[in-house]
Amino acid sequence: MAKTAIVTGSARGIGKAIATRLAKSGFNIVIVDACPLEGSEETAKEIAALGVQTKAYQCNVTVSEEVNKVIDEVNAEFGSVDVLVNNAGITRDGLFVRMKEEDFDAVIAVNLKGTYNFTRAAAPIMMKQRSGRIISISSIVGLQGNAGQVNYSASKAGVIGITKSVARELASRGVTVNAIAPGYVETPMTAVLSDKVKEAMLDAIPMKRYGQVEDIANAVNFLASDDASYITGQVLSVDGGMHM
Repeated sequence: MAKTAIVTGSARGIGKAIATRLAKSGFNIVIVDACPLEGSEETAKEIAALGVQTKAYQCNVTVSEEVNKVIDEVNAEFGSVDVLVNNAGITRDGLFVRMKEEDFDAVIAVNLKGTYNFTRAAAPIMMKQRSGRIISISSIVGLQGNAGQVNYSASKAGVIGITKSVARELASRGVTVNAIAPGYVETPMTAVLSDKVKEAMLDAIPMKRYGQVEDIANAVNFLASDDASYITGQVLSVDGGMHM
């Protein structure tokens, strides 16, 4: 029976690339996103063309009741929850002394509490199965900080803390828990930056190129595979050498 992977924040961008890559490895795919269901269903249809079973859910990752419902329905319909990728995330950038409390709270709620909610809901199923992979998307700024991103940096550092702690708790049950810390990835968000900012970003990357969404997806695919069965509690930096 094919294994099932849940990817949050996967209607577009890095999440969609992750879901697509896992589908190519034969995983059934569950698309979870806060966007209108039509967007997630369109992505699910594209991925289904790869020959796997798919389903789309609209879900606010900050609301535990919604998260629990998704996990329960997926487990009932697909028969297992084998891989969870916590990818959903937002930014509300601003200098610390000017940062609004609501902007801090919103980023922590989605990026950190959302990771907690989905991990907490999936863990009992994986423990009972005595197998599972939990992979959370952190960030280079969770490792080294970044001016103007106190909220985002704190949330992504927290994701690493959750990863290492849960990895210790679930290791004896056959469940691995790891994180990936992307560097600068070429997305529509980076495309709108000024040439001066882009040049400064590239100067900070030893490999002198932006990452691509496929670079992150390939790393997730590895950690979800049997080849990574003895790896847990780790943070894999995929950043062209920025954080060494």
